[in-house]
Amino acid sequence: MEHYLGKRAKEDIVNSYGVTIVPANTTIDGDALELIIKHRVNADTIILESDEAASAAAPGAVPLEDAEISRSVQHLKELYQSIRLSRKVPIWEIRNEVLPDVMGAAETPDVFQLLEKIKGKDDYTYEHHIGVAVLSSLIGRWMNLSEPELSALTLSALLHDIGKIRVPEELLMKPGKLTEEEMRLVRKHTVYGYELLRETKGITHRIALVALQHHEREGGSGYPFGLKQDKIDPFSSIVAVADVFHAMSSKRPYREPYPFNELLRQMGQEKFGGLNPQVVSVFLHNLSNKLVGQQVRLTDGRAGEVVYVNPNHPEYPLVKTTDEGFVDLSREREAGIREITFNE
Repeated sequence: MEHYLGKRAKEDIVNSYGVTIVPANTTIDGDALELIIKHRVNADTIILESDEAASAAAPGAVPLEDAEISRSVQHLKELYQSIRLSRKVPIWEIRNEVLPDVMGAAETPDVFQLLEKIKGKDDYTYEHHIGVAVLSSLIGRWMNLSEPELSALTLSALLHDIGKIRVPEELLMKPGKLTEEEMRLVRKHTVYGYELLRETKGITHRIALVALQHHEREGGSGYPFGLKQDKIDPFSSIVAVADVFHAMSSKRPYREPYPFNELLRQMGQEKFGGLNPQVVSVFLHNLSNKLVGQQVRLTDGRAGEVVYVNPNHPEYPLVKTTDEGFVDLSREREAGIREITFNE
């Protein structure tokens, strides 16, 4: 297998359990080759880039999704500002000029780079729209939705918070805790969004339902109607998971992003209140399968690389630190993965 050295993996290299051993776009070095041999990976399943493709992906090149995401955020911001004034949704422009970039970004094989790029940073409101849409598209692909379903799901995610155009901006940007009355006003965005989309030509009722239902929860604890599982559209359940993950992984004026492993743990333990367990399971399973080989920063400041993920407890992987030690996060619970890190 030495002939793999220096080659770039075109797709994730996985073991017989489906766990990623070497992530896509990784140049195979001695450590990666050792993992491939140790896990007895079937050589027929290893797909490498051609030499031409590897040289085209030279360090320093700007990934396509960078431009796609930035362009999408700015374009959607301009469109939403026009909606505030006209109360009309330019659905043709959104469908033809924003949607393709969002769906294209979700196709990247480097999921953790993508998650970093879509985090809310400077213009959270519009970055959140794009981030939730990218995540929803990603989950939809992992759930094997058809292309028409995937397109409809991603469009519904782009529009899920459109009702907030009728909520005072000072409430949306308030850094502290909302009062009960302020929260009541903000929660009305679900109904406002549904009403606006229902009256828009070219929008299906299902897309309008996502705006109405994305804060509903399986056990009936959500809003605006306290619907239970069988009354919530599957698209709404997918967007709800994407919505929570993006919000909790982004920096806000009143809190720092959740540490990565803590976010996975709380989602897995339903700490965010009744998200669809099937959707959460698909999301966490696919993320954990791609953790091996990722560079990470632990909550105690140590840097390292994930070398093994326990399928039953993906939030507590084994990390090889830069001082050549190993940290088993299933035993050292006081430490955890704060963030995935990347070489600049």
